[in-house]
Amino acid sequence: MAAKVATRPPAETLSLWKREQARLKAFVVDRDTEAWQRDPAFSGLQRVGGVDVSFVKGDSVGACASLVVLSYPELEVVYEDCRMVSLTAPYVSGFLAFREVSFMVDAVRRLREKEPHLVLFVDGNGVLHHRGFGVACHLGVLTDLPCIGVAKKLLQVDGLENSTLHKEKIRLLRAGGDSFPLMGGSGTVLGMALRSHDHSTKPLYVSVGHKMSLEAAVRLTHGCCRFRIPEPVRQVGG
Repeated sequence: MAAKVATRPPAETLSLWKREQARLKAFVVDRDTEAWQRDPAFSGLQRVGGVDVSFVKGDSVGACASLVVLSYPELEVVYEDCRMVSLTAPYVSGFLAFREVSFMVDAVRRLREKEPHLVLFVDGNGVLHHRGFGVACHLGVLTDLPCIGVAKKLLQVDGLENSTLHKEKIRLLRAGGDSFPLMGGSGTVLGMALRSHDHSTKPLYVSVGHKMSLEAAVRLTHGCCRFRIPEPVRQVGG
């Protein structure tokens, strides 16, 4: 019989997790920190990476933590690392990092002995999050690397919702690279809805993870899309 992780941690654990998110959130940098980020062609950037934790069917404990690195701008795979891990925490909405991020950090640390400079893409959110600190922020702060959150679905937070108006804005994204800001009810821009490819009608939801401006994160995400999903995320998730 497949092993299972408890369905939900106790309230004390969730309280500790919230405090840890609040503590680490203070270290998030939401501006460009590298010269290549301000270059229209990202000259100087040579590596982009994707991280993922994928699950064994029928087993809520066993998983494969993967990291794939691609050359930029060629988007050819130059490094792969995949290790089986045992999860110790259940999935709880808003706390994905506490289930997965330690394995991602381990993979990045193994890589950095060989390749210290890269950008990480995460299939998830950054500052577009209930407490402004999603898994892309968590990973970015812990690794001190530029990090971008790329989600396939809109996280409905701070008044954002998949409303008729939102769907109309999506319809008006005519070509790959077109985008519009995701402004919450607080007046804060939490991310961008991006049409990542000419042939994709469903947007991506891009948000800052760490050490990168939203504008640069959106441009780089678009630059890494051969299809709807950016290649670092597509390759690591495949």
